[in-house]
Amino acid sequence: MATTGSARLQGKNAIITGAAGGIGFETTYLFLREGASVLMLDISEKALQAAKAKLSELLPTHSGKLETQIVDVTSEKSVASAVEYLDAWGGLDVIFNNAGIMHAKDGDAVDTPEDIWDLTHNINVKGVWYGCRHAILSFKRNKRKTASVINTASVVALVGSATAQLAYTASKGAVLAMTRELAMVHARDGWRFNSLCPAPLNTPLLQDWLGDDVEKRRRREIQFPTGRFGEAVEIAQGVLFLASDESSFVLGHDFVIDGGMTKAYITAEGPPSAAPKNFAQ
Repeated sequence: MATTGSARLQGKNAIITGAAGGIGFETTYLFLREGASVLMLDISEKALQAAKAKLSELLPTHSGKLETQIVDVTSEKSVASAVEYLDAWGGLDVIFNNAGIMHAKDGDAVDTPEDIWDLTHNINVKGVWYGCRHAILSFKRNKRKTASVINTASVVALVGSATAQLAYTASKGAVLAMTRELAMVHARDGWRFNSLCPAPLNTPLLQDWLGDDVEKRRRREIQFPTGRFGEAVEIAQGVLFLASDESSFVLGHDFVIDGGMTKAYITAEGPPSAAPKNFAQ
């Protein structure tokens, strides 16, 4: 496991929401390794403390700052405070709006309770909107000529599924549309907005939802040409690219990382492809 990078984010200040686990944790590791200063945001203090301790173990030395804050992304005041905190670091350069939920009670149009619909959209859409809004204000305040905003959507915003999670799917479609619009509005400011569209991953969010339901799991795994779910670190590598100056001509993009799932008709038989290890393991 490489513990030194090539300074792809040297000198950049980043915020990551939903940073304590899954894609957020793996992205934090890569950002730190590549020289960024990172403010990790999550709603769970316990999870943040554990994540920071793990990162200190994996990367005992790094050039950038690493701090944590408890943030509820459905609260604009909470999000604004976190973004403004980075003014003391010199201002925000990169925000990864990654926090989201996929609720077990989310179903089709008939079965999804209204409170679950509202909760899902408050976190998955309004939380991303708040992150974008206050990132833009920070870019203006700190006179940024270049910056990157990465919003987590999903492949379910691009393809349909007979196993409905309607609130989640609609929320991720909203993220795609919002991100695309902001990319056009701010293209000549030098501020890039891109959506990240992961396939189902081997993360606690999905695995907790699947539980011990073998058939539920099989119906999803069979869609992958690779024969397996993606790993969080595979998505985090894409986030790193979008955060870096290497992606200077990439904006308004639905950045799909799905192991070929959205291109497949009939998948191959045989054992699954080898998966990389996440840094959290």
